[in-house]
Formats: sequence, structure tokens, C-alpha cells
Amino acid sequence: MPDDDRLDYRSAGVDLERAERTTESLRALVASTRDEHTLSELGLFGGLYRVPPGHRKPVLVSSADGVGTKLKVAFRTGRHDTVGQDLVNHCVNDILVQGARPLFFLDYLATGRLEEEVAEEVVRGVATACRENECALLGGETAEMPDFYAVGEYDLAGFIVGIVEEDHVLDGGRIRPGDRLVGLDSSGLHTNGYTLARRIVFERMGLSVDDPFPGEDASVGETLLRVHRSYLGPLRSELTGAGLRGLAHITGGGIPGNLARILPEGTGARVDLESWTVPNVFRVMASEGGVEPAEMRRAFNMGVGMIAVVEEGETEPFVERLRSEGEDAWVLGEVVKGNGVRFH
Repeated sequence: MPDDDRLDYRSAGVDLERAERTTESLRALVASTRDEHTLSELGLFGGLYRVPPGHRKPVLVSSADGVGTKLKVAFRTGRHDTVGQDLVNHCVNDILVQGARPLFFLDYLATGRLEEEVAEEVVRGVATACRENECALLGGETAEMPDFYAVGEYDLAGFIVGIVEEDHVLDGGRIRPGDRLVGLDSSGLHTNGYTLARRIVFERMGLSVDDPFPGEDASVGETLLRVHRSYLGPLRSELTGAGLRGLAHITGGGIPGNLARILPEGTGARVDLESWTVPNVFRVMASEGGVEPAEMRRAFNMGVGMIAVVEEGETEPFVERLRSEGEDAWVLGEVVKGNGVRFH
């Protein structure tokens, strides 16, 4: 067979040398998240992590998630440093609501053709958020799959493991009618509702990522790429308090879909729509997209990124502690008898 007709992996679309260079460029980023319990370095088949001592009845809590079609905004802008932070913070919040603090994180980046600069930018965001959440980036996978992803696009997923004392697991079982709902503000859309948001902003409104977003001191791209908040910082010291009875991370499904997940059978919630001002970005999308209020509340967080369920007598000091740390926290409703989430 003539040499010109011979195939190899590179000619088929996978450049192993480029993949190895990318792995080496990421080594320092991964190492920057190591802590005293990290027992392995990048490159092994599996990451090793010692369970921290001092726990009487430790429970491991795990979760996996992705960034969704928010990635499409990153592709349009050519900015890739925020989506890795979104991924980590989303996963941190998902185990936080069960009372857990994160131990380690794994990421999965898949693309058609591996662009070294893009991969480094994405993982830099992952490492930044891991350091901020005191979470070790233990390893991950970078997969190059030509013909599977469009040119210039990739997918991103994350996997987290955290720890909590069995006595302090938050599962909603202690929630009772009369408990108060305390809202913590979001930083924007977080990582949900982007399929609808992109259709409104780019198709209905006809905006580009570089255009100013109406009513915002930022471009469309900057507004839509605002990093999904982590609530570990403001809530860490509250996790073992007697007054905290439940937490709901407001992601896909909005307040009605996520708050209902932690309410025991026979209990519902009443949410006061007058208790907070819906941020401008949601009001603009509702108006320009002709989206009904109920659908907006189902698709987006509407400015509420986390809800804490707090015993009535502990609500005021709980809110004051959060506000003293600079948090925008407020009472947005209460737990009632019945089922489902009602707005008034």
C-alpha cells in the first residue's frame, strides 16, 4: 500500500501528541487545588483521596451535572473561562443542600477537535472554583471525538463528592408548617433556561453578544455568562445549626420545581411575589419574549438562587447573620399544610 494511503489516528482526526501537550499544560492548574488529603497527581488511572479524619459517622454525598446550553453563549463570545466555574459551583450547591461540604471534583471535557487554548481556559475556570470552594480537582477526562461535535464546540460535565455527618444530613424530614422560607439572591440565570433565553435574546430581540443588554451596564455576552454563584461560603456555618431545616438549590424547574423536592408529604409552600424585586434581565426577557409569568418562574430562578427553610423562631437571627456577611437574604414565604408551591 502506498505511504500516502496509509491511515493513522492523527489523519483520522485524533492528535494524541496534542492531547498529551494539553494534559501537561493542565498539570499545574490541577496541582493548585491539592490539599493535605490528596494522595495522587494528574495522570493516574484513578484519583486518590483520603477521607478526612474527625468524623464520627461520615456520609459521602455525590452529584453530577453539566452546564447545558449556556455553552452556546461561550461559543458565540469565544470566552471559556466562566463555564468551568459554573460547573463546579452548580455541583457544590447540589450537595450543599444536603448539608455536605465538597471534598473533590472530577471534570469531563469532550470536543471534536481539541483546541489547547480553549481546554486550558475551561479547566482554569474549573480550578479557580475548586480553590474558592476548598475542593480538590482530583482528575478528569479530556476526550477528542471528531465527527461527534461541531467544529469549535465542546461539552462539559462535572462530578463531585462531599462529606457530612449522618446526624447533620439535610433531607427535608424536619420541615414543618410554619417554617419560614429565606431567599438568597442569584447572580443571574446561573446555568438554567438558556435554550429559551437564547431564543429570546438572539432571535426575538435580534441582539449579538457584543450589543449592550437593555437596562444592564454590560454586554449581552457578559450578562448571559455571569458565573453561577456558590452558596457554600454564606451557608457553611449554618449547616449544623438547629434552625436550618432544609435547602433548595433553584435550578431547572425554578422555585416550584425545586422547592417541592424537599417538602415532606402533606406540606406545601406559599411564596410572596412581593418580597423581592425580580432582576432586570428576567423582566426584559419576559417582556420581549412574551413569556407568561408562570412559565418564567418554571424556566428561570427569577433572582432567587437558593432557598433555606428555617424554623420560625430562628428566622430573624438567621437572616441577620447572612446580611452581616453582605448577603442579600430575605423572608420570601412560609411552609404551609397541603401540597405544592403557591405564589401570591
